[in-house]
Parts: sequence; C-alpha cells; structure tokens
Amino acid sequence: MEPIMIIALLGILALLIFLLGTPLKPIRFISQAAAKLIIGAFFLFFLNMLGNQFGIHIPINLITSAVSGFLGIPGMFALVAIDMWII
Repeated sequence: MEPIMIIALLGILALLIFLLGTPLKPIRFISQAAAKLIIGAFFLFFLNMLGNQFGIHIPINLITSAVSGFLGIPGMFALVAIDMWII
C-alpha cells in the first residue's frame, strides 16, 4: 500500500475519532490515546520531511510517536535534542 494512502487513512481515522467520539469511558480513553499516537506519527513525519534538509531524522515508532503525541511540540524538540546531542 502506498505511504500516501496509509497517511490518508490514518488522518480519516483520527478525524472520525475526534468528530464522533465514543460513549464509554474506557473506549474513549483508548481512542484518545490512539488519536494522540496518530498525531505524534504525523508530527514526526512532517519533522522528518522538513528536517531532512538539516540532517535531522527521528525514526517513527511507538515510543517516539507517544512522546511527540502526548507531549506535543516540546516532546518533538526533546527528541531532536536527544538525536543531536546524545545519540
């Protein structure tokens, strides 16, 4: 499957979760966590697209998506700092 198609499907899934929501609390918690993971993966995808010019590449996996999704932009800056100075 094409990467663009996967990104489009994940975007539609995230949009549906945001718009429709879920009535049960445990399912709502799981869907919000999944939405944050998807948003984190989007953040990392665009960071890698823009950061490629500067030699910045953060792998997209569950841990990095969780950090960037739950912490947002400061989490992405932390991942870049870890990549540049520690690794």
